[in-house]
Amino acid sequence: MRTAYSVETVRNAERELMARLPEGALMRRAAAGLATACAGLLGRVYGTRVVLLVGSGANGGDALYAGARLARRGAGVSAVLLAPDRTHAGGLAALLGAGGRVADDPFEVLAVADLVLDGITGIGGHGGLRPDAVPVARAARGSGAVIVAVDLPSGVEADSGEVTGEALRADATVTFGTYKPGLLIDPAREHAGAVRLVGIGLEPYLPSLPELEVLQHADVARLLPRPTGESDKYRRGVVGIVAGSARYPGAAVLAVAGALRGGAGAVRYVGPGGDAVIARFPEALVHEGPPSEAGRVQAWAVGPGLGEGPGVADVLASDVPVLVDADGLRLLDPATVRARHAPTLLTPHAGEAAALLGVDREEVESGRLTAVRELAARYGATVLLKGSTTLVADPDPAVPVRVNPTGTPWLATAGSGDILSGLAGSLLATGLAPRDAASVAAYLHGLAARLASTGAPVAAHDVAGALPAAWRDVGATYAESR
Repeated sequence: MRTAYSVETVRNAERELMARLPEGALMRRAAAGLATACAGLLGRVYGTRVVLLVGSGANGGDALYAGARLARRGAGVSAVLLAPDRTHAGGLAALLGAGGRVADDPFEVLAVADLVLDGITGIGGHGGLRPDAVPVARAARGSGAVIVAVDLPSGVEADSGEVTGEALRADATVTFGTYKPGLLIDPAREHAGAVRLVGIGLEPYLPSLPELEVLQHADVARLLPRPTGESDKYRRGVVGIVAGSARYPGAAVLAVAGALRGGAGAVRYVGPGGDAVIARFPEALVHEGPPSEAGRVQAWAVGPGLGEGPGVADVLASDVPVLVDADGLRLLDPATVRARHAPTLLTPHAGEAAALLGVDREEVESGRLTAVRELAARYGATVLLKGSTTLVADPDPAVPVRVNPTGTPWLATAGSGDILSGLAGSLLATGLAPRDAASVAAYLHGLAARLASTGAPVAAHDVAGALPAAWRDVGATYAESR
């Protein structure tokens, strides 16, 4: 599992570690890892041209010390000082002592650079690049050189992933000690490129609960429900699906497709799309409704393609976990959700989240972490916020938000959210807690899309068809670890 911590937490950990080290040792440790990463990207260091974009403070110091190491290996290293009166003195002395130089004309050295180190602001910056740094950053991006950000691309918000002004886009980011939230959440994530973590010894000084968690194969494998020799279809869990309408019968079919591949022993469909569901999936249990009369389930998923159809209030009145998506989210009352005794999982996309919060969609898309936390707190529910970065937030603010690492841009296709709803609902019915069900569903859904796409357009039914392969891929990790 990967974890990310806030700037304040990282700063506190750094202070504790630095108190136990000789002065400057931590910065030189970070610079060594940074220089090694840059050397790997260059392939051959001797004779290459490296430009350092140096701001004030420690971030610029990291770049200068790394530049000194590259200069000692034969690179021609030039430093562009964006705050000359506040440049890190020790780092500058190290660079000059190793044969590096201060550039007289930043645009001249950038025009011929092979690699540019972005040490302008790092994790302490706020509000985008300063006006005097913008032309230099643009020249770096247009130079054709490999851009490597030091700890975090300059101009992005480390704690939230927001980009509130102009920011530098890196090809790679070398971050120190731990991931920062902005490296994992769009839109900042798009500026980071490939991210490499360099250990500097912070681990003993970081708290047990991070700000963010990113599940990996092994984590998901441990959560997958597995039947035993004594399992039957009812012991494995029954999921109820309330979806589809005369206008959108396909939503019912797709939600059931996801549910059938989510580990539950049976899928009970309720709604007007019964004929379409049975025609495609004869194993589904179909009932015209209402949900309260359809038979016992261990979880409900309601909303995809529902239109104005009934069923949401009936499902919310039940005593089992409920997933609410799509049309089910419209006019959802926070008081009703908070009054439920059983867990609730909401799965909005950015537009639906904006409607629930009463803000513009752009506000949600630019501040995804803030939005998912606010939704979870307001509704007292677990929230899966879909999008280029899918986030899962628990109603308890002390619980880390999860970031889903799988997926592909081809997943932005009609009906893919219906598959996810059925899949997550099915995982709820197997007994997974809402946060785990949402996280596992998002992971498998994104992985299935990758497997189905292989770089080509993919339809929602292709994603559903690839879910067993995704499940096997993750399950193989579990088998290897036993």
